[in-house]
Amino acid sequence: MSLTEEILSQLPGDVLGGLRQSDRILTSLRENTAPIPTLVTESQQPLGDADSDVLICGGTLGILIGSALATKGLRVALMERGILRGREQEWNISRKELDVFVELNLLTEEELETAIATQYNPARVGFHGGTEIWVEDVLNIGVDPVYLLATLKTRFLNAGGKLLENTPFKEAVVHPDGVMVNNQFKTRLLIDAMGHFSPITQQARQGKKPDALCLVVGTCAQGFPENNSGDLLLSFTSLQNQCQYFWEAFPARDGRTTYLFTYMDAHPQRFSLSAFFEEYLRLLPEYQGVELNQLKFQRALFGFFPSYRQSPLKTPWNRILPVGDSSGNQSPLSFGGFGAMVRHLKRLTFGIDEALQTEQLSAKALSLLQPYQPSLTATWLFQKAMSVGVNQKIPPDRINQLLSAVFEEMQQLGTPVLKPFLQDIVQFWALTQTLLKTNFSHPELVIQIIPQVGLPSLLDWMVHYVNLGVYTALFKSSPMLETWMKNQSKEQQYYWHRLIDAWKYGSGGDYSDET
Repeated sequence: MSLTEEILSQLPGDVLGGLRQSDRILTSLRENTAPIPTLVTESQQPLGDADSDVLICGGTLGILIGSALATKGLRVALMERGILRGREQEWNISRKELDVFVELNLLTEEELETAIATQYNPARVGFHGGTEIWVEDVLNIGVDPVYLLATLKTRFLNAGGKLLENTPFKEAVVHPDGVMVNNQFKTRLLIDAMGHFSPITQQARQGKKPDALCLVVGTCAQGFPENNSGDLLLSFTSLQNQCQYFWEAFPARDGRTTYLFTYMDAHPQRFSLSAFFEEYLRLLPEYQGVELNQLKFQRALFGFFPSYRQSPLKTPWNRILPVGDSSGNQSPLSFGGFGAMVRHLKRLTFGIDEALQTEQLSAKALSLLQPYQPSLTATWLFQKAMSVGVNQKIPPDRINQLLSAVFEEMQQLGTPVLKPFLQDIVQFWALTQTLLKTNFSHPELVIQIIPQVGLPSLLDWMVHYVNLGVYTALFKSSPMLETWMKNQSKEQQYYWHRLIDAWKYGSGGDYSDET
């Protein structure tokens, strides 16, 4: 029996079965053998009166957007394949990002404070053989998903929302005036919040393999030495199994959570989640300075997150909008999920409301709600620099040396440069300063990285880097359009508002610090 089997078999529920099932899905993705769903079809017949303005599939994160839209007075139905409830493991986020819940009248100040289960400071960033950096107030809040979802569920129902639990998505027929879901529910707009493996997303992508994967394994356990700090991005090993391993750790309500994650391509020869879990257990004692037999494991965490260069996803259908992980609206560096949904919650709430009011529900009009963002696309080069090809030969400490040099320069440039980047927000001036400083201080590292990432990737990145500068300038000049826009028709205003949103988020202009 492997160490993974021994430890996971002691946990409640069929955790080991879940890990094996995840591995089967991962294998089919890498080998490209999964059948392409055909659950979305089209009909030219009018549907007639709809039961709801919006029907959301996928309740766990769909409740965020669902309660926001219901609070604005829209008729919203929410479909969840099981019972809508939060998981035990906290969601980590930065405090400032949570203000949107109060702003959209989804939580009171008191409820928001109750939803915060844990807080810690400071957090560490460090690389094998390099310096360590400590930062404050970055992803240091642990939100209680059970309380948060229960409170949002109440808010949703009180605002007239209709909750359809134990109702899995089976099919959708798109009509000229609405969508029929499961041959039962008529809606004006279908929102797909079913995540990375949504059948709607799979059908839209037509079996395209992901361009990159992030594998994550971890546990929450008791028995660690007392430690109120966390790790955001830490490596203490050179390349292992053609991968650079990164660690993350933070205090949790019932112990300490530790994650091991790595970036890779989707090559079939890459290791499984089970093998990665074995690596996690092998290295955990060295990482945390504790023997495994001293730990009492509470739960195990594992998963993989595909990312596609063609993101956010443009679906071919009218009246269907993917949000959150379904849309691929997160950078290839981040796991997406709760943080990515919260970041875009206000933008999506107002945008969807405006689309419904002005009947801008064509595939083209809805695609503007998930626009191209150079701030996201620019991170592809960073992901490539933090991973290595399956047969590529590079010095074992190359990635550590590069990251150590880059973060050292960012630390010298100060918090306004370092903090947004650690929250996965790339801004033109911060990036430009970091690149210039790194180029001058470590020219040999920059030259070495070119063959690793490849010239085509570098040239492609240059386009997005230039666009990042263009979007920054356009967003700065956007207030001048306000007066002119007010004289446009409501339909025209929808398009202009989407353009300004794209400039704002595409330039990292949505970032604001506590100060």
